[in-house]
Amino acid sequence: MSIPHLSLQDARHLQLAAQGLLTPRRAKAAPSDLLDCIRRMALLQIDTISVVARSPYLVLFSRLGHYDPRWLEQLLAEGDLFEYWAHEACFVPREDYRLLRHRMLDPAAMGWKFSAQWLKTHGGEIEQIVERIRRDGPVRAADFERKEGKGNGWWDWKPEKRHLEVLFTAGRLMVRERRNFQRVYDLAERVMPEWNDERDLPSPELAQRDMVRASCRALGLVKTGWVADYYRLRRGKYDALLHQLADEGELLPVRVEGWQHGAFVHASLSDELARAQAGSLKATHTAVLSPFDPLVWDRKRASELFGFDYRIECYTPAPKRQYGYFVLPLLRRGQLVGRLDAKAHRKEGVFEVKSLYLEQGVRVSASLAQDLEKALQKLAQWHQTPQLRLGAMPSPLQALWPTPRP
Repeated sequence: MSIPHLSLQDARHLQLAAQGLLTPRRAKAAPSDLLDCIRRMALLQIDTISVVARSPYLVLFSRLGHYDPRWLEQLLAEGDLFEYWAHEACFVPREDYRLLRHRMLDPAAMGWKFSAQWLKTHGGEIEQIVERIRRDGPVRAADFERKEGKGNGWWDWKPEKRHLEVLFTAGRLMVRERRNFQRVYDLAERVMPEWNDERDLPSPELAQRDMVRASCRALGLVKTGWVADYYRLRRGKYDALLHQLADEGELLPVRVEGWQHGAFVHASLSDELARAQAGSLKATHTAVLSPFDPLVWDRKRASELFGFDYRIECYTPAPKRQYGYFVLPLLRRGQLVGRLDAKAHRKEGVFEVKSLYLEQGVRVSASLAQDLEKALQKLAQWHQTPQLRLGAMPSPLQALWPTPRP
């Protein structure tokens, strides 16, 4: 059987199809669609920055269109999702708890996310928190008063917050729900009462294999160098495992123009692969993406597949930023065509585009301007900031920008 040869654009389309970003959704989203969408991606990264909608909500909007953000919180509270360190902090489908349980049992391997010294030094206080939760029920970090003045940033946590996070990383506590996006912690045995380590825990090797399988399914088209990043697995050679999965029929070997090494398409995309070979797999979706969208969170993959060099600048000092604080990639019909620095002014009902940049080589046309304007207007409406305020953008694009709607 001959190995299919694909253009780079075909490869992009296959990954977009796997991620739910190839074509716009036609039907109105329902709560069950959120869970299906997260299962499709395997992971939904969490971030607290809220200059526009927080990242997990924006990732879902990019795929589903208008929906009620409260549905995500309901999925967590009802136990369909749980939170843990996967790519980074992520919402994960409940059935994949088994994949990440080994990290909880060996938290010392989690780097800055866990401190054995903190646990040793504050063991008594930490056990008191566990007993308080056991006796009185779930808690938030906000339920503990800071004793030494106001904090000075994300990592200047009060001791009780650190205690809760150590317990969370070690798997003794889980997030029961979120209130105003704040974690509410409860005992793991109350959140996952059906779980039993002795009965349900897979071997580390099987868990890793299944994380690789989930990564391949979520990405749709993969190279061996992309596999580790999705779940933050150890860097290494995954060639043998991918070829084994191909032998078992789960992956389909392909060749992509310009790539020295082979690639694989997940078997769930066999129909899309056939359409790509026939020249009929087209991308028609335009969307504003989160900086933490799975499509772009791996900088190397985004560069190799889309020619898009993307670095998140919110953690960069302001004078050193090239584009802005929370810059959103622009997906248009199978290409990452630009990025924008935006802010939702919720009280004023204004969605401000501070600046919009196009990638080098992007051809400016009336259809490009129309697609981007439509995507931005939909995003602004969903934010309940319907007035779109435009700042700097390339003059050729501005000249073709559609007349604002009344």
